[in-house]
Amino acid sequence: MEAAAETSRPGMPGELLDWYDRFARTLPWRAPPGTPPPPAYAVWLSEVMLQQTTVAAAGSYFVKFLSRWPTVHDLAAAEDAEVMAAWAGLGYYARARNLLACARVVSRDLDGRFPDSEAGLMALPGVGPYTAAAIAAIAFDRRAVVVDGNVERVMARIGLIEVPLPEAKPLIRALADRLTPNERPGDYAQAVMDLGATICTPRAPACGICPWRDPCAARAGGEPESLPRKAEKAPKPVRHGIAWLALRDDGAVLAETRPARGLLGGMLALPSAGWDGTEKAGAHGAPPFPADWRDLGIEARHTFTHFHLILRIHGARVPEGSAGDFRPAPALDAALPTVMRKALRLGLPALQSASA
Repeated sequence: MEAAAETSRPGMPGELLDWYDRFARTLPWRAPPGTPPPPAYAVWLSEVMLQQTTVAAAGSYFVKFLSRWPTVHDLAAAEDAEVMAAWAGLGYYARARNLLACARVVSRDLDGRFPDSEAGLMALPGVGPYTAAAIAAIAFDRRAVVVDGNVERVMARIGLIEVPLPEAKPLIRALADRLTPNERPGDYAQAVMDLGATICTPRAPACGICPWRDPCAARAGGEPESLPRKAEKAPKPVRHGIAWLALRDDGAVLAETRPARGLLGGMLALPSAGWDGTEKAGAHGAPPFPADWRDLGIEARHTFTHFHLILRIHGARVPEGSAGDFRPAPALDAALPTVMRKALRLGLPALQSASA
């Protein structure tokens, strides 16, 4: 940790803030440098979306959510199905459930006001240490140590922290803590994230224009791209399942709402089985109702956090009067999570052509 201590010098936060004042990214949830902070609701909403999601992907969702539900009271009053449908495509759907739970606590119990401390924020559903620190710093300008993936990379390089992740996390946080200033902590937190996103990138970092190029120990050593080091990950297991695609003669497709808890909880989906832990190993369950089901010879493949999924698609054409939650294919496509949207888009043309 000695190298990290040597690179932590008093002028570094000011140098970074000067750079941020000139080159800060313009983002829909962000206030310009040196201006009053954005509302806590907007910061919280953006931070929840940015968990496991890129800035580019989250931007349009943030704008859509804020337009549709401009206050935490509006979001708290929304129907679960509406919010889950609006979230479709962002992935990691437990975040959407936590979003609603948190909004309802803040609206009902806190009169719509988010706590301004890390401890108070962490008491809310779905708010962990990173999110609490980010909201405290950015929305309330509290001094908080904000460490995301971009910050980890910057700190590992600045301090030449060669211990692989995740063991390096305490060392990285200690250096981040020493560098975090008391003045403008919200702007500083966003500045470090911008530095990692735009200059101190995973590959080909632009060291020549970095405001921290002089104190950076990794740059001095000539191998900044080698940091942070990461422990080898075990290969992800592969799960198999079946998705049933029932196409009614009027063009509507059968949907189901998944159980509130578990994978894709509360989301609309095609009926499926055999992949989410609800059946015994190797069992694929029964189709939703008797029909002339056929294996379409198509697989929808998707990667979740902890496993790869291969869904074999079985399809059937059914009469127009068939009962069930049938929805027009375009409307269903817009509401489905990514893996189910893949299954629909792959299976529907195959089922239509096979039945022609």
